[in-house]
Parts: sequence; structure tokens; C-alpha cells
Amino acid sequence: DEMAGHYRDAGITRVVSVESRGFLTGGALACKLGAGIVPVRKTGKLPADTYSVSYDLEYGQDTLHIHRDALSDQDVVLLHDDLLATGGTALAAIELVRLFHVKQLYLSFLIELDALEGRSRLAPFGEVFTLIHL
Repeated sequence: DEMAGHYRDAGITRVVSVESRGFLTGGALACKLGAGIVPVRKTGKLPADTYSVSYDLEYGQDTLHIHRDALSDQDVVLLHDDLLATGGTALAAIELVRLFHVKQLYLSFLIELDALEGRSRLAPFGEVFTLIHL
């Protein structure tokens, strides 16, 4: 409720949720905001044509995908995940969302690990809102 309340007047049309824990609260946010839900998933999980981006992890590399018809330039997007640590996964998801030239992008996380300073990497792309700071 608190997260949805933060975005109540933002005109969110789509909540883009990052696999997989982001789906848990992302779906609830989309429902509360009256918005559509768009999954960002790992390789081989989405059934139609996708855009993809690879990114570095502390222990290797990974790839995220989004359907090519998931968003439009008229969408106001809330990119949501459960945890903001270094910001690497979120940056990859942002790169995917930016392919659609959306109207506005907001970033939300349930938990932020402040010492890892991921917020500073994401701030140039939109407002960052987090409920719990550790």
C-alpha cells in the first residue's frame, strides 16, 4: 500500500518487474495502480520475440529479456524489483525499457543496501524509491 501510494498520481501505465522476486510485489503494485504488468525475464522464459541485454554480475554474466511489444512510447513505467544492491540488474532492465522511448520512468525497490551505492548509478534514469534501507 505504501509503495502504491507513492505512485498514486504518477500516471503509471505499466509496471515492469524483474525476475523473479520482483514479480511478487510487482504484480500487487500493478493491480493497486490499475496498470499492466510486464515481466523482464532470463533467457528462454518468454514465449515471443524479445529484446535482450547482457550484464556483468559479481560472479559472471547474465542476460535479461523483454517482449518486443511490451511497451510503447506513451507508457509511464514503474520499473520494480525486490532489492537494490549494486544496481547492475536494474541498469540492464533500464536499458531494455529505454529501447521503447517511454514517456517517463520511475524506479522502485522493496529493499536497498545503502552501503553498495546502487542508487547513485540509477539516479540519472529516474526517481528511485525504496521502502527499506539497510
